Amino acid sequence: MQRILIPTDFSDNAWNAIQYAMQLFSNNKCTFYLLNTYTPVIPSSRFMAKMVDGVKIVDAVRDASEKGLQKTVKRIKSTFDNSNHQFETISSFNLLTDEVKDIVKEFGIQLIVTGTKGASGIDEVFMGSNTVRIIKNTKKCPVLAIPQHFDYVTPSEIAFATDFNRFYTTSELQPLVDLAQMFNATIRVVHVQYKIKALSELQQFNLNMLRRYLDGTEHYVHTVSELNSVSQTLEIFSEELDIHLLALLNYQHSYMEKMTREPIVKRTAFHTQIPLLVIPELGMDGIAKSVQQEQVLSN
Repeated sequence: MQRILIPTDFSDNAWNAIQYAMQLFSNNKCTFYLLNTYTPVIPSSRFMAKMVDGVKIVDAVRDASEKGLQKTVKRIKSTFDNSNHQFETISSFNLLTDEVKDIVKEFGIQLIVTGTKGASGIDEVFMGSNTVRIIKNTKKCPVLAIPQHFDYVTPSEIAFATDFNRFYTTSELQPLVDLAQMFNATIRVVHVQYKIKALSELQQFNLNMLRRYLDGTEHYVHTVSELNSVSQTLEIFSEELDIHLLALLNYQHSYMEKMTREPIVKRTAFHTQIPLLVIPELGMDGIAKSVQQEQVLSN
């Protein structure tokens, strides 16, 4: 059974992310952990928090959080009524990123699904929203960010952006492969170059290994020239090939990092409205385990 965490602030874009997750995993047995965090401002006092109508502020906010979660579960069940899905609610007086990190570890969460808001969901991710903070602080779990106005489409076309400069392990690629196999999707490996040139020996080796990992999954490799910025290039590529989901690995010098560092004047052109799957790189322990798996497969 898959374990999926969905943070919610009870907003429309949070509900849209919930709807996407329910439809994406409609045929999978899942436990969804719905999380709401709250951090009410408490006046300085040695004895008690400020009272409102005889109720402490913390208690009032906690009650609102718990009731909001129960209302959300009720809404999900009345909208989708899926016997494959179970729900757990978590209301926490904590910072969102800290609580997410704790829950991922405690419950063995396999995916975080969160909504992004604004005219461009991706812009919000890059401009310091809760989503980007979750991405930066979550090292052991992929994050799937759903733009506010995105209507669910079965992801039969998935883009994976890479520059082939890094060796990808099977464990890091597994979330991408799992999604592709779940929907019999085509993976479009897209390599953005400032100037089109031959791959280095290292890049060619990593490409060959990537093809090996994707063996059994329909995939194609596309090399495209950078247009103004990496973000705009990926946007145009996604539009032209009718991509339903864009996946990136988050590591130092990756496309994900490059896009977050692009000048705002360039990022304003990036108005993609497709979900973004951000896969964290493995730590040394994870890489060692993956290498061991590779050796077993080779033997």
